[in-house]
Amino acid sequence: MTPPRRQRRSPGPDRPAAPAPPGAPAKEGEVRNPERLFVIGGEGGGERADIDLVTLIVARADPPVSATPEQAALLRLCAAPLSVAELSAYLSLPFSVVTVLLTDLLASELVQARAPIVRQKVADRNLLEAVMHGLQKL
Repeated sequence: MTPPRRQRRSPGPDRPAAPAPPGAPAKEGEVRNPERLFVIGGEGGGERADIDLVTLIVARADPPVSATPEQAALLRLCAAPLSVAELSAYLSLPFSVVTVLLTDLLASELVQARAPIVRQKVADRNLLEAVMHGLQKL
């Protein structure tokens, strides 16, 4: 039985470089987010709002001076209704962190959460007949 071959620590031409340690400065063109998620989300130990991925969020006010950068970004994005999934994607934050941020904003009444528009499972028969007759007249 042959022993496994050791891998080189320095990156080769076909191998990506290992990630830098947390305190190291970012290289040119590299975007790094040094904050840990618990720092962004705050304490988060309390109750969370009943929010799912398709809940629509609308801002009710401009960001206050005391808002964190993430909360201010959420409020700016929510000028028009956006789902929580979209907010999570735009901010590159996990759903759980966005839920904690939105819970704080809902408690301070800076945003409003709306249930998504639910469509009927079966279309109205009268509507379908009206469309069919209109298409036949064309």
